[in-house]
Amino acid sequence: MHAQVGCLGSIYIVHVNEVLDTMHYHETHKIHRSSWLRAAVLGANDGIISTASLLIGVAAAGSGTPNLILVGAAALVAGAMSMAAGEYVSVSSQADIERADLATEKAALENHFEQEKDELALIYQGRGVSPELSKQVAEQLMEHDALGAHARDELGISAQVSAQPIQAAVSSATAFTLGAALPVIAVFLIAFFQLEAQLIPFLSISSLIFLASLGATAAYVGGAPIKTAVLRVTFWGALAMIITAGIGELFQVAF
Repeated sequence: MHAQVGCLGSIYIVHVNEVLDTMHYHETHKIHRSSWLRAAVLGANDGIISTASLLIGVAAAGSGTPNLILVGAAALVAGAMSMAAGEYVSVSSQADIERADLATEKAALENHFEQEKDELALIYQGRGVSPELSKQVAEQLMEHDALGAHARDELGISAQVSAQPIQAAVSSATAFTLGAALPVIAVFLIAFFQLEAQLIPFLSISSLIFLASLGATAAYVGGAPIKTAVLRVTFWGALAMIITAGIGELFQVAF
């Protein structure tokens, strides 16, 4: 990584590490975590909410703990495979689009290099760089890595945010499995301690605690406000459980 420094009308390329040696602080960014963190949070959140809601709905319909354990295990396996497949397909589609755009940009650079240089300079001018300086920046960046410069500044594609299908699929499936396992374990504990009478309240409260912990952890890792994340995830989780419990009650009454 480099920093561009203007001095007496010239552009000097200075290594960031050299600059940091003269500074008294170092910024820590978390954007590089966005891809796997998004997939992991989505997977764990979906695992907890979908499995807990399903178990609560089935319990409200009158099923006992043996059936609930079977339902929970099936939901865990099916959900994990669904999340992995869904993430892989969707992120692969994004990667296909990125590759197509990069191929188009590569062809444009081969056939219209000077026009592409002017286009890059105009992008920098739109960000507040003077016309003269923007041309110098565009020229030097394109001499170093023309396709990389256009991918980053024209298309918004970089190594930190580019699509990673396998990483997203593995993260999402693993997180879903861990998230879905928590309500299933709660049902095991209810059966073990013979607390079937308190099954729905126990499962609901424990699942909301799991969701709050997930929201707090994800916010901490991503550097986001913890309170907002916790409230957001617990609200939607509680809403899902209430709705499925209501549907379960309707089925119990009807049948």
